[in-house]
Amino acid sequence: MHSFKTLRSFAVVLSLAVLAGCAGFGSHEALEGQGDPVHWKAHKAQVGRIDGWQINGKVGIRAPRDSGSGTLFWLQRQEYYDIRLSGPLGRGAARLTGRPGEVSLEVANQGRYQAASPEALLEEQLGWRLPVSHLQWWVRGLPAPDSKSRLTLDADSHLARLEQDGWQVEYLAYTEQDGYSLPERIKLHGHELDVTLVIKEWQPRQLGQ
Repeated sequence: MHSFKTLRSFAVVLSLAVLAGCAGFGSHEALEGQGDPVHWKAHKAQVGRIDGWQINGKVGIRAPRDSGSGTLFWLQRQEYYDIRLSGPLGRGAARLTGRPGEVSLEVANQGRYQAASPEALLEEQLGWRLPVSHLQWWVRGLPAPDSKSRLTLDADSHLARLEQDGWQVEYLAYTEQDGYSLPERIKLHGHELDVTLVIKEWQPRQLGQ
């Protein structure tokens, strides 16, 4: 009888240890700042349900080969995206469309190019090392879920600053749209590339419901 109790106790302790280990392994976020982690978790869950949007705004880019500003149009429908940049961006208008494993870039007066990832395509054709896959999270004020991040929360428990995969992202302003608090002004600092996004119109949607 004693052996059974001992075995059961060991099994319980082992189960708790495994669960604790899984929780620690799955946690990629280091939190700091003024915000409440509980409120941040609720905000992240709400905004994370947005899987479609239309954004209109302005973008400024500073890079070794291109610097300037222009307009931004971004249509997102779950895994499909259509991102258009126009204006004096050095290389003219550009349109990036794709879904996982299939990406196309059209550049005015230059042609159309394809690749397996948006990051490879932009670096090859424009010289920009821009983490487009992460941007789909960052533009909503969320860290990308598949790598470690350091988050600084503001007094409203939203992101004020994000550090992830060699990038520093600053959230300078938020706007309320359809019950969501979404970024309005974002600055991104990466290796030899600075990007400023000013979002003038947000149209968020939950398409998967």
